[in-house]
Amino acid sequence: MTPAAATLASPGRQALDSALLQLDQAADRLHLDDGLRTMLATPRRSLTVSVPVRREDGRMDVVQGFRVQHNTTRGPAKGGIRFHPSTDIHEVTALAMWMTWKCALVGIPYGGAKGGVSVDPASLTTRELERVTRRYVNEILPIIGPDKDIPAPDVGTDEQTMAWIMDTYSVNAGYPVPGVVTGKPTTLGGSLGRAGATSRGVRIATLKAMSGSPEGRTVAVQGFGKVGAPAARYLADAGCRVVGVSDATGAVVNHSGLDVEDLRAWVEETGGVYGYRHADALSHEDLLELDVDVLVPAALEGAITAENASRIRARLIVEGANGPTTPEADRILADAGITVVPDILANAGGVIVSYLEWVQNLQACSWSANEVDTRLRDLMEEAFDAVAAMSAERGLSLRQAAHVIGVGRVADAHRMRGLYP
Repeated sequence: MTPAAATLASPGRQALDSALLQLDQAADRLHLDDGLRTMLATPRRSLTVSVPVRREDGRMDVVQGFRVQHNTTRGPAKGGIRFHPSTDIHEVTALAMWMTWKCALVGIPYGGAKGGVSVDPASLTTRELERVTRRYVNEILPIIGPDKDIPAPDVGTDEQTMAWIMDTYSVNAGYPVPGVVTGKPTTLGGSLGRAGATSRGVRIATLKAMSGSPEGRTVAVQGFGKVGAPAARYLADAGCRVVGVSDATGAVVNHSGLDVEDLRAWVEETGGVYGYRHADALSHEDLLELDVDVLVPAALEGAITAENASRIRARLIVEGANGPTTPEADRILADAGITVVPDILANAGGVIVSYLEWVQNLQACSWSANEVDTRLRDLMEEAFDAVAAMSAERGLSLRQAAHVIGVGRVADAHRMRGLYP
């Protein structure tokens, strides 16, 4: 795609182009044949549905919903559901593909999936949101299930959304099916330690990537939400100094260090970081370009681009979001000597603990929070060490090494299973 065409493409299309390019580069290094490349690039199943919703004033709106199962060679499909107005089939396909490599990289027996509804949840009442959720689930019901495809929370969804999904599926099945989703409330079979799991994974990846003690290392977090806010707290608890954060309402900085818990209370009270009394305001662009040791992009795709990458001053970037760095930006960052811990490694904590929740549901048992956290840490550290070793051995970036491992494991599974006539 030419730069001009890329500029005109939707964010979702740009994300998919990035995912396909990363696959191509990994396939080149793995010497995959054209047939296997095509299979890995093509989703196993893509579903687009219309989701009617009756508003409180009696109006009927219709929004689009999607579910993409990218690959199921290594196990049932797994991936979150996001509610966001810019969600489209291209974005969902890219996210499903990244989930395939992520699950393979961290060694859990899933394939990648993703779902989404093109709606702004903030524009809906709680009852409208429940109606959208239940109707969307009814539309995708034939392709989900604890042995087929297990959704989870993502942008714009939470444990309440998962509870509605579980109930809708269970009512249709005629009996409770807690294993159909993960990220549920613990009263419905959710796992201890699931909340904040992605953020704890970001902390593990950050500390593994640092050389030396975290004490006093400065951190900026783009996206002070479901992933970014807990990640900021965990990094502060580890000894880092969180100096800047941003969300949809604005960005704030305090070079002496932000009180993360006080800031979270402010956000809870006001709805965003804007106006926080113990920090100075700055632009979203300036937040990304702060002179810090670590930058954690934890919002949406495409935050670091060819346009702003040359102004990034952090020496370490740890991707809490999916696809926050474009391929063009990756090259600029590499030339500048900036280390990037890629999304399929850095934010894998969520899917790891989702897997642990699913296993507990299937076995009708529960583990302590410490057991869950130990398993999370072991899988994250094992994956990080494998990526770091391949990076050093073959002279690859961490992203290149992570994709070679993830794509390679899925390709090996395809070869072993063969092709059904």
